[in-house]
Amino acid sequence: MAKIQKTANTADKKPVYRVKEKPTAMGILATLFFTIISIIFVSPIIIVIINSLKAKTFISLETFELPNEHSYIGLDNYKTAITQYDFIKAVGWTVVITVLSVAAILLFCSMTAWYITRVKNIATKIIYLLCVFSMVIPFQMVMFTLAGTADALHLTTPWGIVIVYLGFGTGLAVFMFCGFIKSIPLEVEEAAMIDGCTPLNTFFRVVIPIMKPTYISVGILEAMWIWNDFLLPYLVLDIKKYKTISIVVQYMKGSYGRVDMGAIMACLVMAIIPVVVFYLCAQKYICLLYTSPSPRDRG
Repeated sequence: MAKIQKTANTADKKPVYRVKEKPTAMGILATLFFTIISIIFVSPIIIVIINSLKAKTFISLETFELPNEHSYIGLDNYKTAITQYDFIKAVGWTVVITVLSVAAILLFCSMTAWYITRVKNIATKIIYLLCVFSMVIPFQMVMFTLAGTADALHLTTPWGIVIVYLGFGTGLAVFMFCGFIKSIPLEVEEAAMIDGCTPLNTFFRVVIPIMKPTYISVGILEAMWIWNDFLLPYLVLDIKKYKTISIVVQYMKGSYGRVDMGAIMACLVMAIIPVVVFYLCAQKYICLLYTSPSPRDRG
């Protein structure tokens, strides 16, 4: 049976009644089911963290066991990754590439989506269809041509690869931005223009604040893709000068099949931390995107 609780409302001095439902059998089973699913999804990360504290020999022999007095070596694997494989330098280049690429994708793709949505003509329809079509083209079809083109245009630097990422990330970003901009009432932008705003001022002062949850969602998707990407930096960058985290992990596989599993596990743990922190900081905006009413409904 439902239990009714009486609480005081200090604003108007009227009692507020809240119904507290008892958990049902179906609710308890659903909670247990999703708890088990969550543990299964998180278990690989836990295994990587545990193995990063073991010696290389015990990682293969005792993969699923907790560190003991024989296998535990503390933070030695982390020291090896930082000192012998220039992991900190790789993190720096990865951060530069990710931040610049995500910023470029968010800015240019949101402006493109706004223009496509508000200007109705054949050209904008073709641009939108091309952006959607680009999402279904496999990267493997163009990777060798892309590598030659990037080399010819001198895009083999961390700043040049930003242009490449902008091209590959445009399709999804424009598609998501267009879907949200359609929900923004046109009257809001017309009111801003009546007050004297130029189109650029309207976009930056009116449209972007409304699009903040979508900005965060697209930013997380693009950042996770670029942060973890291996193939595109490996094909485009001059790896003698610039290495990302994924390339450094690949270089930990030495000659004759020798693999430094301890350092690899340590690198994976350190590479996961920034993504998790970024997601936790932006989580409330993602929840706001899916729980709050659309701008058209609010208007």
